Amino acid sequence: MPVIALALLLLPGTAAAHGLLNGHLHLSERVPLFLSALLLGAAWLLYVMGCRKVRPHGREALWMHLAMIITVLAVFGPIDDWAETSTSLHMVQHMLFMIVIAPLWALARPLPQWRAVLGGWMAPVSNAILRSGRYPVALAMLHGAMIWVWHTPSLYMLALENTWWHAIEHACFLFSAWLFWWSCLRANPRKVPHALMAILLTLMHTGLLGALLTFGNAPFYGESRDLADQQLAGLLMWVPGSLVYLAAAGWISWRWLTRIWRRQGENAGTTP
Repeated sequence: MPVIALALLLLPGTAAAHGLLNGHLHLSERVPLFLSALLLGAAWLLYVMGCRKVRPHGREALWMHLAMIITVLAVFGPIDDWAETSTSLHMVQHMLFMIVIAPLWALARPLPQWRAVLGGWMAPVSNAILRSGRYPVALAMLHGAMIWVWHTPSLYMLALENTWWHAIEHACFLFSAWLFWWSCLRANPRKVPHALMAILLTLMHTGLLGALLTFGNAPFYGESRDLADQQLAGLLMWVPGSLVYLAAAGWISWRWLTRIWRRQGENAGTTP
């Protein structure tokens, strides 16, 4: 109940600050904001209801609620307004989606709770997500395509100028990053090498994009944009992003090696 109360207080407040409830936005601009708030609130509420039927393991509920709070603040908070004029703050928002919220969702594993409430309606979606988790490299390529496509100047500016495309951009980042992190952080022992390869691939191409933004000698997203601000955006993608991917690779490798050592110890103990 405290979580539901928090959600009910947080969503309207941040939505109002973002302009959803104000009259200065045209109706066509408010509809995607309203739909985003509705989907986010429904997903959160369904998870809370599902927790009563399927108890989360360990800290999964904590990761889920933390991810949802950060999502609300990133999508409806002031950072989204600031991102319209600042390339670096826009990058902060994107990095929150890709290296904070998405891995928290992967660690939270909300599918059992959603499926417990939605029943058969959720089964095809959850089964498809679970099957896709067997292919971390393919999901890394999908996620990489979303990153590069939405950072091309034309689509980048389109997302800033049109709230529908802005919402689609956010959905592409969040969903592709969630699938990527799901396949890597939840990889079974046989898929760990593939997961590490997927993380290495993501580390390399995001570092390349960050370097291009950092060392560019002209603004990529319009002459009105400050070049130093764009260079800061590149550093934000390059350095903090690389640290997160390296930390994830280290954690996955440690879990993998721990299983191997434990299995070797058990085999040694049973050897006559």
